[in-house]
Amino acid sequence: MFPRANHIEHSFRHIRLFTFLILGGSLGLCGLVTWLAYRQVARMQDKIYILASGKALEAVAQDRKDNIPVEARDHIRSFHLDFFTLDPDEKVIDANLTKALYLADASAKRQYDDLKETGYYAGIIAANISQEINIDSIRLDMTSYPWYFRCYATEKIIRPSSIVTRDLVTEGWLRNTSRSDNNPHGFLIERWTILDNRDLKVEAR
Repeated sequence: MFPRANHIEHSFRHIRLFTFLILGGSLGLCGLVTWLAYRQVARMQDKIYILASGKALEAVAQDRKDNIPVEARDHIRSFHLDFFTLDPDEKVIDANLTKALYLADASAKRQYDDLKETGYYAGIIAANISQEINIDSIRLDMTSYPWYFRCYATEKIIRPSSIVTRDLVTEGWLRNTSRSDNNPHGFLIERWTILDNRDLKVEAR
């Protein structure tokens, strides 16, 4: 009778050990699945999907600090394109300059006022002149804040009888500000100055 009792007790120990192993394995598996699910959710939160022309395009969300140089250059580029792209239409000139002046401080407004006072914009409309700008490069110094920049560009003034190509070099400083519909990058150009705007060549049309 005692050997049989020992056998039952031995079997019970095996069953208990087997139960603990299954329970521990189940808990470990649940923990692993929970961790993998959490990691996947965290990864998915860094992604946005944009629907364009019936296709889902993936966009990855990043911290702003990773994109500051890219956004800063685009802000500077947008300002110069809006400020210097002109056509012989008062509404086009006003629309472009309004957009540009949201991106800079009073230094840009002073440049605009000086040009307006000298009749520059009226001359563009009266003489049917168009003005285009091509940004060659933007040098941005991120070592100290506010950030210094220098913009190198080529300006074309298209008249009915000729095309004048000008060299354009400007400089200024960039500081952070609130994002808005009028200022999507959240920067403001300060102490903006035109350093060079001389004629490079004149071509007859």
